This record gives sequence, structure tokens and C-alpha cells, in this order.
Amino acid sequence: MQDRPDLSFDAFDEAVSPRPEACEFDDVVTRALTRRGFLGGVLASGGVATLAASLPFKAHAETNRFPFAHIAANTDDTVTLPPGYSAQVVIRWGDPLWSDGAPFDPETRGTADTQARAFGDNTDGMELFTHSDAQGDHLLLAVNSEYTNRKIIWGNRADASDLTRDDLLKGMRAHGVTILELARTNDGWAPVLDSPFTRRITPETKMQITGPAAGHPLQQTQADPTGTTCLGTWNNCGSGRTPWGTYLACEENFNGYFSASDPAHAVTPELARYGISARDWGYGWARIDSRFDISQHPNEANRAGYVVEIDPTDPTSTPKKRSALGRFKHENAEVVIAANGRVVIYMGDDERGEFLYRYVSHGSYTPDTDPEDLMTNGTLYAAEFNDDGTGTWRALTPETTGMDNGEIHIHTRQAASAVGATTMDRPEWVAANPTAPEVYCCLTNNKNRGLKPNAGGDATPATGPNPRTANPYGQIVRWRPDNGDHTAPGFNWDLYLLAGNPNVHADAYAGSDNITPDIMFNSPDGLAFDSTGLLWIQTDGNTSNTGDFAGHGNNQMLAGDPVTGELRRFLVGPNHCEVTGACWSPDRATLFVGIQHPGDKGDSHWPDGGDSVPRSAIIAITRNDGGKLG
Repeated sequence: MQDRPDLSFDAFDEAVSPRPEACEFDDVVTRALTRRGFLGGVLASGGVATLAASLPFKAHAETNRFPFAHIAANTDDTVTLPPGYSAQVVIRWGDPLWSDGAPFDPETRGTADTQARAFGDNTDGMELFTHSDAQGDHLLLAVNSEYTNRKIIWGNRADASDLTRDDLLKGMRAHGVTILELARTNDGWAPVLDSPFTRRITPETKMQITGPAAGHPLQQTQADPTGTTCLGTWNNCGSGRTPWGTYLACEENFNGYFSASDPAHAVTPELARYGISARDWGYGWARIDSRFDISQHPNEANRAGYVVEIDPTDPTSTPKKRSALGRFKHENAEVVIAANGRVVIYMGDDERGEFLYRYVSHGSYTPDTDPEDLMTNGTLYAAEFNDDGTGTWRALTPETTGMDNGEIHIHTRQAASAVGATTMDRPEWVAANPTAPEVYCCLTNNKNRGLKPNAGGDATPATGPNPRTANPYGQIVRWRPDNGDHTAPGFNWDLYLLAGNPNVHADAYAGSDNITPDIMFNSPDGLAFDSTGLLWIQTDGNTSNTGDFAGHGNNQMLAGDPVTGELRRFLVGPNHCEVTGACWSPDRATLFVGIQHPGDKGDSHWPDGGDSVPRSAIIAITRNDGGKLG
């Protein structure tokens, strides 16, 4: 059992697979950028001048579209909301989903058996579905449990060397996806225990592999010589939903669960590109399941890193790994039906210097269309952003990449490198505006920008939509497809905002003009549009509240007006948490939000207070007057 690393996922990956220094970027490091010059287009090098036109927003809106008062940043160990709004905890990690489940035990933190009957850890992406049958209407919530707070879930042990098989299996079962039914009660929203729709989908659940990668030799294993079935999904980050009513769970940092029992085992370059190494992140799954031992089963790692489609209304259905959408560290999957009826899915690969993708189905969607064809037969593209504010979707095909179709959808990062896609600052959630043909993506941060290449050796110059060297703050890029057609090969892009700190910096690191001393944050991560066209932004960044991040406070949730650029802070989370996942009740009177990893650096007892164990949870936010929230 390896020691549990205290590094972040990305930092651990780089520690075991360090990026080479890239001295050719030294000129970028020393480039002098004033804030006014940066935003005003004074500088002409590296495409920075084009950003003047990309930031046309006013600092204050002429017409206020926000139905709430702005709140200040803080470092309180609670959920802070504007006056007139309330939050209620709906379900926490370890809460039972069936009436025969055991209540959460703060001393033992549960067992493998109790965790199998309980809500998972570290809630992330989620979607609500309305289903009607002979028994009535059901409100179903599908939600990811991305990973576990190892020091918290194993808080019953003195150190990692004491971990038992049951501890490791408990950690495994805290991952995956939960389907649960919600109902309004006199005390607010609550899970419906013993609902026929309740389901836990974990790393042990049988899955079907579909699309171009299915059956490929790189998918075949001793347990599955056909390369068409596998077990489990884990590290599910963001989410998506299809117009035919299914849930999309997105596998992100899948690599950190594999290890090698043979210390001399050499990891292939193809696996190394995805961060696979002989050392895992401390989860120890190879100790209890040999498929996570890459020295015994190297192809198993090729069977993770996909978008998984799940039918929330059928607990007997087999989840499907949709290889047509590519294999990488998926953040979320934003589904759009283009004007010509084709299904378009936008996706980001959340690692420093990786790429932004688009999938376009060959067929067109109608209510009678077989969704299997739409999610299996299509073309995958990677985005190229030009410095002049234009861009092109580069098709990933055997002709453009020199790879066979299966390899493209297994080694998708290598395929995107082959077509010259633009390296991005960790593309996370993507959201499409329901009121205009435009799409937004959080580029959360990239300490290596302009300093080191990505894991595949691709250059990461500080140009285009990634304009700042060693970017600690992140930005949000927006693009508009040519002629409003999401299937068009070209687009125009700009930057909706650059996060920063104007109290500390007077140059580009102060941020765009819609970042002010009252509206500061770093690492935009989650994105969701409401029905009125307001853009909701959630952060997962540095909460030290010191140095470059002084005044940022805890992670937060803001609303933005895409027309004017104005921002307003709506929520501040408890200590050390990430604010993630957002969906609305059908009547728009409740906003459900996830609070992930509170207290992962200590100093939190949310949500129960006192000396309680910090637990990730879903909250329901309502207006005290019963009005709508978007």
C-alpha cells in the first residue's frame, strides 16, 4: 500500500511524470503586461492585441437582471447566501438510501457494506429528471461521487499502513454515481428511501463499451477477451443530460487508481500521456482487485476515461461507456441539438495544456430516433483557436491523425496533438447559452502556461484564449459557431472574463474589467445557464485568502450577465470546499448545489457543526418568498 500523497491530483501526476522545462518560452515569462495595455490592445505580440475586442463588457449593467443582492467574500465555515434566501442540506456522504441502511457512524466512518447502501462521497455533477409512470410523477436526481477524502473516510485508522481490505473496499464503494428520488416534505426536500429507482453505480458495476473503441485489441483483457464489457466507473466529475432523458457521467482523473505490483514495470508512452504510473494516489485498489495492477492487466486502463450514459429511470439497465466521445479526463458533456437536428456534445479535458473537444452525430435527432446510433456514429473534433479571434474544429479521423478509428477513441489526446489543436488552461465545464448560439468554457488555471509543454510535449505559449504565463487565476472563453450552426467547422471566440486580483496586481493578473475588489475569485470551474440566460459560475481554487489570493475568501458561486459582463456573488461555501454541480427543480423554485470536500485541509465541521466529521453534501436553495431562482 502506497502512502497517501498530500499533493493535488495534478501535482501528484507531475511528480511521478515531470514535464520538461521549455526555455523557448523565456521571452513570454519576461513580457511586461500592464492591465490597461493588456485589455486595451496596446501590445501586438503573441496575439494579445486581439483581446481588446474580446472584452467589450461594462463593469456595471444598465439594467439589473439579478434577483438577489451581492454578498461579500468570506472565510466562514458555512454556506452564505444573500438576504431572503435559505439553504437546506438534502443528503450527505454516508446517509442511507434504503431504510435498512445504517445511519452514518462518525467513529468508524462506516464499512464497505454500509457504504454500498449509502450516498457516496464528494458530490460533483448532477442532473434532475422527471419521470411519470402508473404510480405518479417522480423527481429523480442523478449525481456523481467523484472521489473520497481519504484522510476523512479512513479517519478510523491511525495511518495508511493500518488499512484493511474493508477500508479499501469502503473507499471504492464511495465512488461512482447515485440515482435517488427526491420529494418535498414539511421539512423541505428529502430522499425517498426505498424508492424503486434508487441505485448505486460503483467501480464494481457491469458496464458496456460502445462505439469505435469497442472490441479493439487495446480494450481486450483476460477477463473480457471481447473488449466490450468492463466493470465500473469512478472519478466522475461533471455531468450532462440527453434530450431522450439519460444521464451522462464523465470520468475524469481515472489514472490515479492504477498501480504496478512489479516495481520494474515500464509504463508505455500511451499510458503515461494519461498520467498512468506504477504508483497510484493512495487508494490501494490494486490490493483488492488485480485489474488495477497495470503490470498484470495493462489494457484495463484503456477502459476508463469515457463518458458513461445511464438511464435513471431503469435500475436494471447497463450503463454504457460512449467511446465515440473520446477518451480523456472528461469534465462534463454539454449536449446541444443543432438546427439541422444533429447531436453536438462539447467536452473539456481537464489537465494542464490539454484540449477542448466537440462530437457531432452523423444522424439527426427526433423523438423517434434510436439514440444508440446518435451516441455511436459521429465525428470527434478538437478545437484550434487562432490569435485573431477565429477558430476551427479539427476532425479526428484516420486521414488527419494517421491512427485507426479505435486508436483515435482510445488515445484521443495523441489524436488531438496530431491535428495541432490548441493547448488550453485546463478546460473544465462547458455550458451553451439557451438564449443565444454561443458556448462558454471555464479554463480554470495553468501554472505551466508558457513555462512547460503538456504531457505530450505540445507547446503551451501564452497566446490566444490562454494569454497569461503561469496562470494562477483562470478565465472563461466564449465562442460563437459560424452562422449560429453548432455543426459548422469554424467559430469566433472571445474571453468573457479573466479572473484575477486587482488589489494585488496592476497588470493582466488583475483580471478583466468586470473583476473588481468586490468581485474577485480564482479558478472558475463549474458552469450552468438558467432559463433566463444568466450564467452561474462555481469555483474550485485557492482558498488561502493570502498573497495573490488575498480577498478571494472561500470558494463561491456567482451569476454573470453574458450581455453586459456584470458579475454578482450569490453563494460562499464552507472552508476548503469546492462549490460544484447545479440543477433546478421543474418549477424553478429550488436550486440544488453540491458542496464537495469541505475540510480537505482541516478546519471544517460542515454541515453539522461542532466537532462533527466534515461531509460533502447536496443543498437545496430556496427563496424565502417562494419565488423562482432562474
